Amino acid sequence: MKQLAKTKVTVRLRKADDRKEWYVYIESYPVEVSGRKTPQRIREYLNRTVTTVEWDKKRTARTDAAGSKSYKPKRSDNGIIICRSESDCAIMLYADGVRKIRQKEYDNIDLYTDADKLLAEQKEKGKEDFIKYVAAVAAKRHNRSSKSIRINWERLAEFLKSFSNGSLNFSQIDSRMAEDFKLFLLGAPQGGGKKGTISRNTAGTYFAIFKAAVKQAFIDGYLTVDLSSKIKGIPEEESRREYLTIEELNALASTDCEKDVLKRAALFSALTGLRHSDIQKLRWKEIAVEDGMAKLHFTQKKTKGVEYMPISQQALQLCGEPRLPGQLVFEDLPDPSWISRPLKKWVLSAGIKKNITFHCFRHTFATLQLSSGTDIYTVSKMLGHTNVKTTQIYAKVVDEKKNKASEAIQLVSLKKKEL
Repeated sequence: MKQLAKTKVTVRLRKADDRKEWYVYIESYPVEVSGRKTPQRIREYLNRTVTTVEWDKKRTARTDAAGSKSYKPKRSDNGIIICRSESDCAIMLYADGVRKIRQKEYDNIDLYTDADKLLAEQKEKGKEDFIKYVAAVAAKRHNRSSKSIRINWERLAEFLKSFSNGSLNFSQIDSRMAEDFKLFLLGAPQGGGKKGTISRNTAGTYFAIFKAAVKQAFIDGYLTVDLSSKIKGIPEEESRREYLTIEELNALASTDCEKDVLKRAALFSALTGLRHSDIQKLRWKEIAVEDGMAKLHFTQKKTKGVEYMPISQQALQLCGEPRLPGQLVFEDLPDPSWISRPLKKWVLSAGIKKNITFHCFRHTFATLQLSSGTDIYTVSKMLGHTNVKTTQIYAKVVDEKKNKASEAIQLVSLKKKEL
């Protein structure tokens, strides 16, 4: 049987400092307070004073340093403090009425089971704002993550605000809400003043982040059910991975670019598979040459994975003359937002009509490696993928090339028979 806390509520008096009257208050003790290790004494003043209290000379309350004594008030058989005037008696009856209410509240709390308390806490948590929680999780989990990851979490919060008209409590998070939000994302507008809706794959990214936030909410006790395991994500729509053929890559290598560092970095990406963000922060201390073989030892900016990667002599040549260990290899390489125009101009000068971005050089590395016979697990490791499934999209591109190649050799006599 559960041991009750036995909180006792009592009407008490406190002498005013400058006049002969007493403040009336309610004292509750012991009271368990969240965040406090020891029981607390709670005082609630009633904004009432009395002046005609009858004191019990047989019960000393305290004795001061000068030897003066104060006494406890007389109480009736019902425990109500006795006063001489009718108005003061009325105040004491009022105070006892408040005491009874508070005593009942504490008695009811004591009678709660642990499950009742858990339900009460859960109800309070259900009133909290899920959108603010998403922002807090992002700040805690991704304060050192790449800028793109932080932006995605911020964008998710914006979508949640638009979806819910600014407010979304935990009590509103359920399977129905998740499905409705999924549909909302599939028709959500693009940001930055762009027209149209976000792509299916972009919507899938935001919904995956939403599921991660819901999972964390379950772990933190805001949700009683692991909803993230019950709701399905948005299936990825296969997107075209643009890449360069070896002939096109050679054409670019022999074509001048107005920004030499951009040309060297792009070709370096095609030879190593590194992302722009990793190339931009690569320092000379992360390149080592042992027994004639150059190797990179760096931490991926996106995944935070530590990579050890051998690179070819041509890739090392693109790095230029070695400098101090702390210096950047591709110093003054522009941010992605400043690359588009000179990159497009360089590609057109090489006679290439494809829509090539810097990231396409990473796609080129993966596609050409698989085409040359490198196994997918090796390519996956060289790209720094955490899951080989991510690499399989390039294998499909290679399969398409093989299918086309199978039809490349046609015998004239057989073609006539088909006709």
